[in-house]
Amino acid sequence: MSCNHCTITELTVELTLKQQNADELVQIIDDFLRRHDIPVRIENSNIFTNENGATSIYDFSVDHIQIDDIFFRIQDDEWRPLLEFKEVVEAQWIDKVIQKRQIHCHYQPILNADKSVYAYELLARFTDEEGSIIYPNVIFDAARKRGRLYALDRLCRLTAVRHAIHIPKGIKAFINFIPTSIYSPEFCLRSTTALAEHLALATEKLVFEVVETDKVDDVNHLKTILHYYQDRGFNYALDDVGTGHSTINLLADLQPHVMKLDMKFVQGVARNKQLQVVAEQFLQKANEIGSIPLAEGIETEEDFDWLKQRGYQLFQGYLFGKPSPNLLSI
Repeated sequence: MSCNHCTITELTVELTLKQQNADELVQIIDDFLRRHDIPVRIENSNIFTNENGATSIYDFSVDHIQIDDIFFRIQDDEWRPLLEFKEVVEAQWIDKVIQKRQIHCHYQPILNADKSVYAYELLARFTDEEGSIIYPNVIFDAARKRGRLYALDRLCRLTAVRHAIHIPKGIKAFINFIPTSIYSPEFCLRSTTALAEHLALATEKLVFEVVETDKVDDVNHLKTILHYYQDRGFNYALDDVGTGHSTINLLADLQPHVMKLDMKFVQGVARNKQLQVVAEQFLQKANEIGSIPLAEGIETEEDFDWLKQRGYQLFQGYLFGKPSPNLLSI
């Protein structure tokens, strides 16, 4: 059994109507699609069809139905107004990027306090067919709109694992993942761990890093994912710690091997009392739960020295090296 969420297949779009005569309108739409030989299925008064069918319903609704009362979703995503379906169609290009694997990784060093290399973070970079850069915020936004976040995140993880083999022995590789892009750890992560095994990568070499920790709503789901990695011998890190859901209880519950202090609390910390309070509280919590504290986004020696003197163990930022397609010599 495999996870269909993680592959590029034809979109299945679910639509629901919020009108008083919804059942009657569902029947009208059902008849309309069948007359045009478009696949359609009705379950519990909801309409299931493909991308062409949803587009046809959109066009049909402009003239025949109050479109503001029709909502759609792809897979198990949130319901959205049908008026937004044009965004799904316009994001079709993301399918080709994923299918053709138009992706590579850049390496950014993570240093110890003595400035020796502890790890490299593997950062996904994308290009179009002409070789022009597609910025991460653009590509992930398109993936979310089109319901391809599962497939995109899987591609990023597998590409990062392949790039990890170039990192020297004894130096770790940080690999990002988005928790909401993992539908089921058993199915979504099987290919990732299998590839690491196939490439003979030692489990202790890989550190899987939770991206957007502060946006995690389903903590139990995140714990399931982290336990999956941990049970197979991998380490994990929490990114963007210091905001949102990264509370004392959450950190104590998840027990991350590495905790990354968000750059918003790092840059300028040597001269800012408020940032210093957050940085010291973060360090105290990391020490309490046995996590390695990492400060990211360091750009000045002044901030680096302040954090090092307080007891931070790992450091990352432009001061030590920007992301590069080639391994950096520090």
